[in-house]
Amino acid sequence: MNYLTIFGDIHANLAALEAVLADMDMRGLDNRYCLGDLVGYGTFPNEVISTIRQRQIPTIMGNYDQGVGLDSDDCGCAYTNPIAEALGKLSIAWSNQHTTAANKAYLRELLPHIALTLGSLRVLLVHGSPRKINEYLFEDRPNDSLERILDQAQTDVLVCGHTHLPYHRVLTSGRHVINAGSVGKPKDNDPRACYVILREDGGALGVEFVRVAYDVERTAQAIEASTMPHEYAQMLRDGKG
Repeated sequence: MNYLTIFGDIHANLAALEAVLADMDMRGLDNRYCLGDLVGYGTFPNEVISTIRQRQIPTIMGNYDQGVGLDSDDCGCAYTNPIAEALGKLSIAWSNQHTTAANKAYLRELLPHIALTLGSLRVLLVHGSPRKINEYLFEDRPNDSLERILDQAQTDVLVCGHTHLPYHRVLTSGRHVINAGSVGKPKDNDPRACYVILREDGGALGVEFVRVAYDVERTAQAIEASTMPHEYAQMLRDGKG
């Protein structure tokens, strides 16, 4: 195939995942890969994992998957203030309590990265960065820093997640850094789920971000009906993560 369908950061948001998969089905898109973080913040960890497993979608381990898989109280997240950190502690505790042992075992077995070829292009899929599962590669990172990361990774195209902020950077070298955004917890003020399609044509790379509306209230109200911090429900409504 001359395309890749890439998504990630579902964060136990079953409604968003189902909407994204339905959109891919409608478009006839196969060749699907997941950048991880299946769990955390939402209240459907087992259902999300089951859906990914049933579809046999190759999946990378996200930092939250690692934390829950290991029954850790640390999700590897970088919180910006004490309130966010306190909410995060409650979230991973809830996720640890409600994710089955079998699904935790599955999370522990997820891949650290996935290397692919798209036409003549070398593509590397990671969660945070090639160097660290929870490193944030933001869009404003200096070009030289990204060039060094791609040099070390020996890739032409780096696709990451973790920040929940979609972007496509073309570096001075002509290589690409792409963030696929987030299916289940967008942070770019757009509550719709996000995934990305990469297409290769004659050595050139086409990048299409797809936004998919879903039943946000289904997820938000499920959070509010649980002991998961209710603040996460409004974040989903606002598209602010």
